[in-house]
Amino acid sequence: MALPEQTPGIRPRASFGRWLDYTARACVPAAFTLLILLLIEMPFGIPQQSALSPAVALITTWFWSLFRPVSMPPPAVFLLGLLLDLIGYLPLGVGALTLLTAHGIAMLWRRFVIEQGFALVWLAFLPIALGGAMMIWALTALLTFRVLPLGPALLQALITGALYPVLAVPLSWAHRTLADTGRA
Repeated sequence: MALPEQTPGIRPRASFGRWLDYTARACVPAAFTLLILLLIEMPFGIPQQSALSPAVALITTWFWSLFRPVSMPPPAVFLLGLLLDLIGYLPLGVGALTLLTAHGIAMLWRRFVIEQGFALVWLAFLPIALGGAMMIWALTALLTFRVLPLGPALLQALITGALYPVLAVPLSWAHRTLADTGRA
């Protein structure tokens, strides 16, 4: 993606405020994911609230990696994964590897998936949700030297798949407004 100063045509005069606006808009995807992860950890008393953190992290990583890949680079995904590990009491690296895998798949499928409608984007996300839950389950079992029950991992995949349409609405709004660097 070219910076506004590098694209041909008429454009506003470059200024510090314009650069700051562009930078803030470019940081929206990672900042939005960070904010929502921290909000989910607040004690709201929601049943299975602990299962929401990996679900939200996977959904936002998938969405922003598809629609704003420049604003969601692998180092940001890695740091968000480490935060997920720390707040979700996962073995260090499990969340980071899971989110980086989802980011990589999103980058591979990006050209095909973003041309499709919402239903096909959601359908393409469902195996990612299942694979992410299974990856967290398998890596946690491997790194803790325990055989973990499979039920919570399947519930995690179900929650993640079902939560995607709910989060896609505010994410799409942010994609069109807040994160649009063309408006800077």
